Amino acid sequence: MRIEQAAREHIDKQLTNSGLSDPQVELSVVSARPAPACGAPVEIEALDARQYARMRFVARCPDPRGWRHDFVVRARVSAQVAVTAMPLRAGEVLSDDHITLERRDVTAVNDAIGAPESAVGQTSRRSLRAGEVLRSSQLAAPIMVKRGDQVLMQARYEGVEVSMAGEALDAGARGAMVRVRNAASGQVLRMRVSGAGTVEPADLPGVNR
Repeated sequence: MRIEQAAREHIDKQLTNSGLSDPQVELSVVSARPAPACGAPVEIEALDARQYARMRFVARCPDPRGWRHDFVVRARVSAQVAVTAMPLRAGEVLSDDHITLERRDVTAVNDAIGAPESAVGQTSRRSLRAGEVLRSSQLAAPIMVKRGDQVLMQARYEGVEVSMAGEALDAGARGAMVRVRNAASGQVLRMRVSGAGTVEPADLPGVNR
């Protein structure tokens, strides 16, 4: 059926971008009545496909005496995803020992983590039970620089490296933008956190590239 094919293509495209491992999809098309015959190729359009458990599609017949028919498609999606191997405390940094890979139903989970290594090194935003599917919304990058920390300001450009001492005026994880006061000049600069206690210029072209 064209509706099922359109729904599967839509889901496959989303799953390709999700990073989930070995996803499997089961589909069922719900309709109160069968669609009539059409003398031309039927046009299919997704009306609302945000939730796999209940997606709405419309089929249109472009004949002069054409018709429109709505369908509901229900899908069940499973995949190999990262799961907590043990209970986690809020603020705990995840290691390989904390994570295992299992096949789970992720129909209603739109931010499941497919690659365990992408969760390693992040911190849990809240307490998690053993056996929970790890979601990106549950994790946060660890804070590398805290407000008031003495930091090393490093700039590399065309083979030249310059290092200066500074004081962080904001806290941030790796990649976050923070304000840093140059210890020598007192100038406040906008910097990017590059590691634990280190920052780099945010706006200088070619820096660290």
